[in-house]
Amino acid sequence: MRYYTEKSVDLQSTGERKFLRSERVDQATEDIRSIHQRLQTSIDRQHNYVDRRRRPLEFEVGDKVLLKIAPLRRDMRFGKKGKLNPRYIGLFEVLERIGKAAYRLALPSAFSRVHDVFHVSNLRKYVNDPTHVLSYDELSIDPQLSYEEKSVPILDQKDKVLRN
Repeated sequence: MRYYTEKSVDLQSTGERKFLRSERVDQATEDIRSIHQRLQTSIDRQHNYVDRRRRPLEFEVGDKVLLKIAPLRRDMRFGKKGKLNPRYIGLFEVLERIGKAAYRLALPSAFSRVHDVFHVSNLRKYVNDPTHVLSYDELSIDPQLSYEEKSVPILDQKDKVLRN
């Protein structure tokens, strides 16, 4: 695939050949061809690097996706602040495809103020993984709405040494 179009330089047709010796004209023409070839090689190499990571991303209706959010500094979203903000949220279902690169998602009522159409770059396909399911110990509550506290042993301790 050719991304760089080579413009032919013909020094002979411009009348330059009369004033310059023919070997200089031939050398300049050869140098220009060599430069064009090196540029094309460089461009092809850079496109090869980019194309390795570039994958067409498409979703089917009914697929589960994660939605990328762009956290702002000093902004409290989804219960976390700053670097602890999640990068992807939810597990949303694709309702329909709109155009080549946009999808309509089934958002919960908590996101009623958010538009439900997103570009494919803001979506990530959810791969079903059993480790994503969190297990928790049931908390036994007696009828008087109280629970029994259990002490947990401290396994490790570290003293912090300051300069002063």
